[in-house]
Amino acid sequence: MPASASRIPSLPDDTSALLTLRDWLRFAVSLFHREKLFFGQGAVSAYDEAVFLLQHTLHLPHRGLETFLDARLTAEEIHRIKTVLARRALNREPAAYITGEAWLGDFSFRVDPRVIVPRSYFLEIIPEQLNQWLPDPEDVAAIADVCTGSGCLAILLALAYPQATVDAVDISSAALEVAALNVADYQLEERVTLHQSDVLASVPAPAGGYDIIVCNPPYEPEAVLPTLPEEFRHEPSQALVSGADGLDVIRQLLPQAAQRLSRNGILLIEVGGLHEAVADAWPDLPVQWLATQDESDCIALLHATDLRRQFSPR
Repeated sequence: MPASASRIPSLPDDTSALLTLRDWLRFAVSLFHREKLFFGQGAVSAYDEAVFLLQHTLHLPHRGLETFLDARLTAEEIHRIKTVLARRALNREPAAYITGEAWLGDFSFRVDPRVIVPRSYFLEIIPEQLNQWLPDPEDVAAIADVCTGSGCLAILLALAYPQATVDAVDISSAALEVAALNVADYQLEERVTLHQSDVLASVPAPAGGYDIIVCNPPYEPEAVLPTLPEEFRHEPSQALVSGADGLDVIRQLLPQAAQRLSRNGILLIEVGGLHEAVADAWPDLPVQWLATQDESDCIALLHATDLRRQFSPR
């Protein structure tokens, strides 16, 4: 778990000459590079991470930091900035846990150490690419988001398909507490239902089945966890690791999805670097890999008919 504020070490540098927001932005970027921080839990660079932390700490708009770069900071503001930078650089706490929020595109979500920091290639898929595989997006009536964590994907799906109900599922009751806050923030309590369940085992299928099931599961093999950057080890391990080969959750989900999808339903699973592992585990299962901007193409799309052919009882 992240260190408490009482154990946060002091920044080692003399910062008395840093007076403006521009000064502190430059210092933060230099500090993050010097400490060799890992970026991948929202921001992708030291500069982006520094901007995010400074904007939040100083209660500035999400965009437009350049307007304030030459503003002088108060002693109290500098104290808060130093505390935040120490937590990020010296304790390696994820920025989202420090600020209590994470962004997917233009959407903000509450987060804390009860949930993994939201990050997903599904942001590129919902709804444009997803709609290409649906007979009629207007007819989507029932969706499931498995391993929902903070509820971010369930909320994006509910916003993209305003006529649909969404079941948001997670094994962690603590994660669902956070998801409930986010669902309430977006005023979606009437359409997004939270379920505590081991994958879909305890979730009753809707009449007619799900038109869409999405899942961004834990997919790291157990042996990988000790090798991950320290930032990831602040996250709940249950949300990162899935058995010896990373496929345990997916093994549970595939036959469940075969039973619960509608006739023309689709299942989408984000699998990270497990392309070959998926192919080896299910060589006869047709999988289509959806294109992503970085060419990782790590979202697998599977059709209900293929899943039933593979997993229905003989």
